[in-house]
Amino acid sequence: MTKKIILSLCLLIVSLPAHAISRYSTPTLTCDRIQQILRAENSAILRYPSPRISDLTLYDVYVSEGRFCAAGERGVTAYVPASDTRQCRVLECKERTDNDR
Repeated sequence: MTKKIILSLCLLIVSLPAHAISRYSTPTLTCDRIQQILRAENSAILRYPSPRISDLTLYDVYVSEGRFCAAGERGVTAYVPASDTRQCRVLECKERTDNDR
């Protein structure tokens, strides 16, 4: 009986849809639109060209609130370029340090 329950739970977990994180190119979006996306999706990968190295794309996971960061991380203020500003304020997940506790 216990084996059937465990097998059923495993099959249920495998059949659940995986939550895919969306990717966006920030230079094509306004700052307001970037913030709307983060509020609606809680987190997203934001990509943008490096300001110093041509042909290099930078990216990271940004969140609407720090609680959406992984365990051991916290949300810190960061800025990404947008179509209407060079510094759109967002939250980036960074590893916690001893000073954060």
